[in-house]
Amino acid sequence: MAARRGKVAARGFGTATPGEKVLRYGLLLLVLVLTVGPFLWQLSTSLKGMGEDIYTRTPGFIPSDPTLANYGSVADTIPVWSYGRNSLIVAAIVVAGNAVGATLAGYALARLRFRGRRLVLGLFLATLVLPGEVTIISQYVTVRGLGLADTLLGVALPGAIGMLNVLLMRTAFQAIPQDLDAAAIIDGADAWQRLVHIGLPSVRGMLSVVVIFSFIGAWDDFLWPLIVLTDPENYTLTVGLQYLNGTFSANPRLIAAGTMIAFIPIVVVFAVLQRFFFKGVEEGAIKG
Repeated sequence: MAARRGKVAARGFGTATPGEKVLRYGLLLLVLVLTVGPFLWQLSTSLKGMGEDIYTRTPGFIPSDPTLANYGSVADTIPVWSYGRNSLIVAAIVVAGNAVGATLAGYALARLRFRGRRLVLGLFLATLVLPGEVTIISQYVTVRGLGLADTLLGVALPGAIGMLNVLLMRTAFQAIPQDLDAAAIIDGADAWQRLVHIGLPSVRGMLSVVVIFSFIGAWDDFLWPLIVLTDPENYTLTVGLQYLNGTFSANPRLIAAGTMIAFIPIVVVFAVLQRFFFKGVEEGAIKG
């Protein structure tokens, strides 16, 4: 028993045993397969030619004769560039609305003192409890009443300011020391100057998170555009891709290629903002 306690003490309480390491890496490998596996399968399918069987008993990830013809066929089947432009317009409105609206609302809830602030915060928290399907009918009635049905603005309007994004920005602004605001007030800075010169440089990381999540949510949304839009010329890319699945036949290669086309803008946005996404929280204006 003493020898066993000596081994544990020598190894340390925070050191994992070989069996624990195997279990951890096994779980990580399982999560990797479940998350990355479907994406790699879609990418592989999109590169397979018509002469290659994709329903073999033993699936193969590497195409025997890779081709980009499926991507050209997608553009020939549906107006993918027009649908992509519509999705970009919707995503731009949603991102701009959340970047500006969530920032202003989050700063007001975190740094300003006004009557009813706790009530407003409680209402924001209450909206997070309700699933989107509960309010989708009232949203459609509101958008139709505004005359925005079958328009891209009507698609973007409900997601222009997300309550979760407001709370995220509020949390980021609350992390700024109050002494900075007090010093700025003594120097004569108003609320807008404190937001621009103290607040925004300190929350770039959280703001990039809001931008990325807002873009992904608007770009990948399918149900709401499907309800609002009726004119095929106004379809977003996710709604327009349904035409690749024909009534009597469906080519999984084209569907996979369309999925990859829809995935490219998400990769671009994340690649541009990843520096702020991972390091911006620690690289604010507050230095030690």
